[in-house]
Amino acid sequence: MTGKIITKLEILAESAKYDISCSSSGASRNNKNKGIGNAYKSGICHSFTADGRCVSLLKIMLTNYCMFDCAYCINRQSNDIPRAGFTPRELANLTIEFYRRNYIEGLFISSGIVRSPDHTMEKMIRVVKILRHEHDFNGYIHMKAIPGASNELINQAGMLVDRMSVNLEIPTEENLKLLAPDKDHQSIYQPMRQIHQNLLENIEDRKKFRATPKFVPAGQSTQVIIGATDESDKQILQLTAKLYKRPSMKRVYYSGFIPVNGYDKRLPVVQEVPRVRENRLYQADWLLRFYDFNVDEIVNDQYPDLDLTVDPKLSWAIRNPQCFPVDVNRDSYQKILRVPGIGIKSAKLIVMARRHRKLTFDALKRIGVVLKRAQFFIVCHEMRKFKVLDSSAEYIRLSLQDPPLLEAKQDNIPQQLVMGW
Repeated sequence: MTGKIITKLEILAESAKYDISCSSSGASRNNKNKGIGNAYKSGICHSFTADGRCVSLLKIMLTNYCMFDCAYCINRQSNDIPRAGFTPRELANLTIEFYRRNYIEGLFISSGIVRSPDHTMEKMIRVVKILRHEHDFNGYIHMKAIPGASNELINQAGMLVDRMSVNLEIPTEENLKLLAPDKDHQSIYQPMRQIHQNLLENIEDRKKFRATPKFVPAGQSTQVIIGATDESDKQILQLTAKLYKRPSMKRVYYSGFIPVNGYDKRLPVVQEVPRVRENRLYQADWLLRFYDFNVDEIVNDQYPDLDLTVDPKLSWAIRNPQCFPVDVNRDSYQKILRVPGIGIKSAKLIVMARRHRKLTFDALKRIGVVLKRAQFFIVCHEMRKFKVLDSSAEYIRLSLQDPPLLEAKQDNIPQQLVMGW
């Protein structure tokens, strides 16, 4: 590897680090007894570190030159930063070299926009073609599609890669135009729709012709920047729920705004986004996808933002005492699933185990229920009824936060109080 390539790698890996939408979970591209590489379903974080540690994805930009001037982006046109660009063959060869050294199992490729969206997309497709056709590379590839690229190029890319993403960045059209005047939601939603439509058509084609190559087998994802503008968590989660109505949308990633560009008059005066807000949005996202919650149950007009002191599931439970206690020996799976401290696996095990015996405190513990949380919201064979109604909302909230919060206030908070929401 030459010094010139190493310099490009350092610059373009640094430029790519703010894009977090690069999980390879959900794809399995098996080696067909020829070539190299193998993509596996996995939930690990995919990135490449400069110290040579073995990681799963080489996350890199083809170039950080860009014709756009987005207020929130480190690679915007007006920034005076080191610039570089790979040729398609240089990046393909670099990927293969890293794979052979066992640093990676695949590639996450994005790019600044040069000349036009189509020109940039063609260059990225060329990288993937070299990997797939010349090197017989069967590893995982995630490509960040360029808003405004033609449908033909989106289709070409989708037949070669495992996942594609088109980042929404800013949740509302008005604020996107304020911070990124060269972009609009229409140019972002169009490739999203195209990926979704092509995926549905590909599924039908594969029913008729089994040899038909898969189109983006791991689906698509997107990323939303939070805190750069004043959208509430309710607005963000409403957008998320709308995106998840398309089966091809596998993940929405939430990235707390980092003021990488210093002062910009287009950016509103905002405080640094606490990391816990990202975590709460991911937890709420999980409730939408796997726990059958609606957005209005998690956030509403009265509570437009997520509670940062407790997780969204616990926050909902505290606000809705009428839904508890839940009898783990009698109530439905759907009700049990909404109990804080009980996850999908535990809820299924509870329903299976109670067919054979009444569940006790110890049995729930063995199943994996987090009784520190669940005890306030359930009834079982040996637990007294209506414990949730005997404890104040504030007591439950503080007892399930960090211990010092409860210890500091315990003298002033009686445990035996009727909840008054």
